[in-house]
Amino acid sequence: MNQEIRIHSWPCSYYLDTSKQWVSGRLSLTPLAIKFTADKTGELLVNFHLSSISEIKKESSNLIFSSLTILEKNTKHWFSSLQPNRNVVFNILEHFWREQLLSNQGAGAEAGALQSTKGKELTGLLAGSQKRLEDTAKVLHYQGEQFDNIMRGLNKIEGDMDVADRLLTELESPSWWPFSSKLWKAPLEAKPKETATVSDSKNQEGIIIRIPVIITHRTDSNVKPGKLTLLASGLEISDCNSQVIHRFESKDVDDIRVHTPYEISVRQRFIGKPDTSYRLLSAKMPEAIPILEMQFSKKIQFLEDALGFVGARESPQVDLGTSIWQAATGLLGGVVQPSSPVGGGEGMDNEQVQLQSQEKISELETKELKQILKKLKGLALETEAELERQDEALDSITTSVDRATLNIDKQNRRIKKLT
Repeated sequence: MNQEIRIHSWPCSYYLDTSKQWVSGRLSLTPLAIKFTADKTGELLVNFHLSSISEIKKESSNLIFSSLTILEKNTKHWFSSLQPNRNVVFNILEHFWREQLLSNQGAGAEAGALQSTKGKELTGLLAGSQKRLEDTAKVLHYQGEQFDNIMRGLNKIEGDMDVADRLLTELESPSWWPFSSKLWKAPLEAKPKETATVSDSKNQEGIIIRIPVIITHRTDSNVKPGKLTLLASGLEISDCNSQVIHRFESKDVDDIRVHTPYEISVRQRFIGKPDTSYRLLSAKMPEAIPILEMQFSKKIQFLEDALGFVGARESPQVDLGTSIWQAATGLLGGVVQPSSPVGGGEGMDNEQVQLQSQEKISELETKELKQILKKLKGLALETEAELERQDEALDSITTSVDRATLNIDKQNRRIKKLT
């Protein structure tokens, strides 16, 4: 299904070498391939894998201006009259081509995938689950720090209100009351010195994920390569030289729209001036979207072209945990007791024997799986404990706020009586 998703398409002309003429149509990019379809006939004239590309260049000649050439194996494909312009198409194609070469989805990886064992597949699945759980733990840790800061602020408020209560008592007491001076001095002497508890969470906050992106600003039709960094407190957009273009704090983001599994837009609204909006395209965006969905669950919106991606990602997750543990238990059991027959009979044919031998995983893979499972268990326990702690902190915050509200009302009534 991923291969059929159209990331982008552009109107252009393609030079058909067989008839020596230019054909108008649309150049389309999918996660793994480049295609060109003629407008008049609807015929698919170009269709090749990104991993088969040797070179992408911007070229021109005496007869062909502002053209884009793609060298695929020994064939050179010419594209011209690209809209909106050649640079936009070049930057996007080059980004996905480079990411394809760096990823494990190239031709060499595909050939290796045919020889991969069940153990490798399961290891990859568990490693992905571990990465997502680690990202979740980072976000929860930052939220915990925010709760701690809130509690410190509420404790300071309660201390200040105690002082105000004593001062009001002093003002309410008659002039002949002999202990009035003690009431005034007691809070000043008992008041602890305020220490600078400036949170250094920004210095300590870790990066959840950083991916290369193609950036389009709201006011600029051109695109440029850069990076998207997801932090526990928000997200940051920077150029190729790591110079920050814009930083969105979590509270600044008004909405995130997922146009496709590979393209999102982030917007901050303003009154009386233009909104700040960035459109981000990346081959690695499917890795960032689940984190954005967790951080901005009430602000993220999946558009029509991205709904299929959401369904494909969520439907297997219903039984994902069960399937992982069942698969791991079955495979690990098969390695621990390789002599025990699966079918339990001696009349197993050669096909079944061969299938059984392919299903087994090596001892090295078993050790790796056990290590990942151990880490997963530890992360799950830590996450559960952090969630329980945050629930307790939230209850304490609610109680403190209610108590502070009651005290403020009482003090307001006392002040009115004094005036």
